[in-house]
Amino acid sequence: MFVVRPSWRFRPAGAVTSAICRRVRRLHKLASLQKVPAMPPNKLHNLLYPFSQLEPYLDRSVDRTQFQLFHPSVEDMVKAEKLFCGSTSHRIDYYVSAERMEHAPALKQPEVCFIGRSNVGKSSLIKTLFSLTPEVQVRVSKTPGHTKKMNFFRVGRAFTLVDMPGYGHRAPRDFVDMVEPYLHSRKNLVRTFLLVDGSVGLQRADMVAMEMCEEIRRPYVVVVTKIDKCGHGPLLANLLNLQGALKAQTACCFPQPLLVSSLHFMGIYLLRCFIAHVTGSVQLADTAPR
Repeated sequence: MFVVRPSWRFRPAGAVTSAICRRVRRLHKLASLQKVPAMPPNKLHNLLYPFSQLEPYLDRSVDRTQFQLFHPSVEDMVKAEKLFCGSTSHRIDYYVSAERMEHAPALKQPEVCFIGRSNVGKSSLIKTLFSLTPEVQVRVSKTPGHTKKMNFFRVGRAFTLVDMPGYGHRAPRDFVDMVEPYLHSRKNLVRTFLLVDGSVGLQRADMVAMEMCEEIRRPYVVVVTKIDKCGHGPLLANLLNLQGALKAQTACCFPQPLLVSSLHFMGIYLLRCFIAHVTGSVQLADTAPR
């Protein structure tokens, strides 16, 4: 499925075909779950449900339930994936940026937003989520704190995704004035995704962000990024520390952290499915482990 730009109407047929071929070649080999190369079942399972690779390292006394609350089927993940494929009738594109809540577009469809510490991999994650439509312009910088505005992306008529400025190092001076009013007053906001770097664990700035989300009392979920950047031992230690904080200090956070790697696509299909689920875009048959 392809996003056909209006200017293509005036190109020769051969030019359109070439452009489509270039688009297909740009797709990452793991962008689509339906086209994932053949791999051993256990490796595929770890790709779809990243927590499973950590289970062998857990003590038997540790309750695994909280890590498997959202466990949709492969069929449901394939169904949700279609939502991230652009087409002429389902446009996926960058819409507008805003520095203040009063500048934010008045949209009615459900909305999700991504917040996180600078250099947590927020823009990279959004780019990976949209990898099936690579022409979507998501700027990724090696310099922390690159995102200075609220960037709105429309996913057809299904929902809007908002990339928020990072907090912590090199955050905009007016970060609080920009973000808090949005989280407080955005009526169509259905879920906030709070990103935490899995390779370094929960930081003081992340705790402050969690406190802000709790004060606002709107549902949010923690996404653990960069799970490929450290070994299983450090990642598991960071994850258990995070889980302890969620259990003891939160009331509005979904109990299960979602683990992702933007580089290796681990957990990406699960996260797409979660977004489709909370925005009401796709009806899932079952979300519990079998």
